[in-house]
Amino acid sequence: MSAEQHYPFTEIEAKWQARWRESRSMACDITDATDKFYCLMMFPYPSGDLHVGHGRNYIIGDVLARYLRMEGRNVLAPMGWDAFGLPAENAAIKNNVHPADWTTRNIARMKRQFSRWGIEYDWQREVTSCEPEYYRWTQWLFLQLFDAGLAVRKQADVNWCPSCKTVLANEQVVNGRCERCDSVVEDRSLMQWFFRITEYADRLLGDLDQLDHWPERVKTMQRNWIGRSAGARIDFELVSTGEKVPVFTTRPDTLWGCTYMVLAVEHPLVESIIARSASGGADLRAFVSRVKRLGREARGDAGLEKEGIATGEEVVNPVNGRRIPLWLANYVVMDYGTGAVMAVPAHDQRDFEFAKRYNLPIEEVVAPPPGVQGTLPGAAWQDAGVLVRSGPFDGQKSDEALPKVIDWLREHEAGDHTVSFRLRDWLISRQRYWGAPIPIIYCPDCGTVPVPEKDLPVRLPTLVDFRPVGDGRSPLATSGEFLHTSCPKCAGPAERDTDTMDTFVDSSWYFLRYVSPHDSERPFDPAVANRWLPVDQYIGGVEHAILHLMYARFITKVLHDRGWIAFKEPFARLFTQGMITKDGAKMSKNKGNVVPPDVLIERFGADTERVYTLFIGPPEKDAEWNDRAVEGAYKFLNRTWRLVHEHLDAVRAYAANPAAITGVEMGSVERGLRRKTHSCVQKMRRDLAEQLHFNTAISALMELVNDCGEALRAAEGAMSPGMRLAIGEALHHLILMLSPMAPHVCEELWEKVGRPGGILAARFPQADLSALTVDSVTLVVQVNGKIRGRLDMPAGAAEAEVKRQALALPAVEQQLGGTAPRKVFVVPDKLVNIVA
Repeated sequence: MSAEQHYPFTEIEAKWQARWRESRSMACDITDATDKFYCLMMFPYPSGDLHVGHGRNYIIGDVLARYLRMEGRNVLAPMGWDAFGLPAENAAIKNNVHPADWTTRNIARMKRQFSRWGIEYDWQREVTSCEPEYYRWTQWLFLQLFDAGLAVRKQADVNWCPSCKTVLANEQVVNGRCERCDSVVEDRSLMQWFFRITEYADRLLGDLDQLDHWPERVKTMQRNWIGRSAGARIDFELVSTGEKVPVFTTRPDTLWGCTYMVLAVEHPLVESIIARSASGGADLRAFVSRVKRLGREARGDAGLEKEGIATGEEVVNPVNGRRIPLWLANYVVMDYGTGAVMAVPAHDQRDFEFAKRYNLPIEEVVAPPPGVQGTLPGAAWQDAGVLVRSGPFDGQKSDEALPKVIDWLREHEAGDHTVSFRLRDWLISRQRYWGAPIPIIYCPDCGTVPVPEKDLPVRLPTLVDFRPVGDGRSPLATSGEFLHTSCPKCAGPAERDTDTMDTFVDSSWYFLRYVSPHDSERPFDPAVANRWLPVDQYIGGVEHAILHLMYARFITKVLHDRGWIAFKEPFARLFTQGMITKDGAKMSKNKGNVVPPDVLIERFGADTERVYTLFIGPPEKDAEWNDRAVEGAYKFLNRTWRLVHEHLDAVRAYAANPAAITGVEMGSVERGLRRKTHSCVQKMRRDLAEQLHFNTAISALMELVNDCGEALRAAEGAMSPGMRLAIGEALHHLILMLSPMAPHVCEELWEKVGRPGGILAARFPQADLSALTVDSVTLVVQVNGKIRGRLDMPAGAAEAEVKRQALALPAVEQQLGGTAPRKVFVVPDKLVNIVA
């Protein structure tokens, strides 16, 4: 094949990738925020081995950034690396290489892959979270929270992964297993640092309503995770000591039906109860140990078989003075409410199952409304009804009595209105090496002392055995050089905190660092940040809906409250792309279904992979990769290449004088092609800018290529001045519209057209509304639902005239046989349906 028949992608792609690097094609003038657009892709973990599934996120972002550049926007499109964390450390241990070396090599590899995809960023803004120049400011952020009382250290039962040998946040435990290695997670009690995200629970929840351009499912996931419940705090009294045992409930109206109380095994009272146990507490301690091994998530499963053990203690129900037994059970956790449950088995299914197993009383206090069949004795009645055996509230509707019961509790100093959240404080301590050291010093005289800002960063030592210690300590605890230091207050001997921070702290603020990546005096320039943020479009996977997005929102609000920024939400628009699957499953080395991009690029070119990745389906939905279907994208690009070369003179003629097209005489074929060209422009703008529907955008371009072919065939080779300009305009606009998706081939074609400055300097086409005007239309004529002919009519012709001409068609007259039709339906400018 000649160059005109087949585009030489290997030569073209290398050529343009080099030019983009040399010209810094995506560099952004941060000093000018006029018509700015911050287009951000979630920065990746440098695994070093991207596959086509990863590419979907970055290709989508690159297409949007290129399109917006062609719209004249000042686009900020940076990239960096979420470089700390377990994967690098585990790989380093496995391969006997330092995590820093492993990470550096992977970053270089991934940058080459980005370049081969034709994905360009403003690389002068690159940040890497494991570099001291970055984590210095992550430590600064910790100190900001510490100063605000939002970073606290406390003894806590935590999720311990025995394989990774570190603590996991609740969100990193999936079905009782470590999300990273799938090991069963254990409970362990350790001194840990927490960020008090719960202080912002109401704001994190309420401000979701302001995020009009976020996917509703992401907002729903965050609402569910925050888990706000309005109800009552009710104070029971422990008989043996007189201590208050508060419970949280959303159903205080059922309080008269409480027949026992249940504590979570982590409840603060459990140790003292065990110590007072007449039997010595061995059975209680064994039960506690066994339940803790289940993990919190398994214990929250509604289908869990309920188990418990009586403590031998009693509590007093405040509304009737009744003594009820106190139990420990496996279905109560400290992650919700107070870790104590007032058990009302007649009206809560979990309590009902527990009571049935242990023969505990079940007393109905909410009767079903009149005429409604209840569920007892087979199951709990959990809906509203009429209160019975409920003291002063007998006979009242339960939902109407509920606030009155809370008022009664407050008046009798036995409880009050309150709100509970499922959200728990963010556990940030990690007992691993590869992370940002926590900037805290422990002095025997001065206590807990923050590292002064002038002494940041607290550097991660390089000469240390980074393998997990496994006893709850970080590997940094084995480094005397790191551990031993002087107290900043009294200059006496002291020790550093040896845990490192959760890597989600690194990613909770990186979008701010991009605006001032080289500032050595502060984490970012507030004035510049306020001009460029919130991020205009954020792109990433829905799997980050709870972890990263929640934490980034929290840190943004903290920095706002500290006076550093003027905005309260980090991301104005959010797009979450679906996964690309292979053989029905997420791409994974373990599953053997990974499609590496390099092989495809060598065979078909990067533009082919880009186009197919975008065309595979709606980008917000999962899509199945099909190796054979990639060839369809390749054929489309080759067809475009040939078509432009065959009519290159026409494209050049239009480009030299676009205004000439308005003065040239055109027939119906030429006008039809212009109408289809500008209809495609309208659709491209809508699909790219408003909806990010890249699959339908590419489909429209494929149709335009077909339309060009049909118009040329209809002209039968007669290249009139009108057809010459119409085909030149169509192909000129085709090159521009296709360029964000297939930049290499379009840059080459643009250069051949003779346009200066590169295609990113060109303007995306505008639709000519006059070209969209339809002069005439062809209507399909049916008799009894079967096509019997067609009518060429002026657009918008009167219905009576349409009916007259349709009935006059010979084929219609033959079908009617001289009789009048029963009915004639006219769909304007489209269809005539005659019922004989």
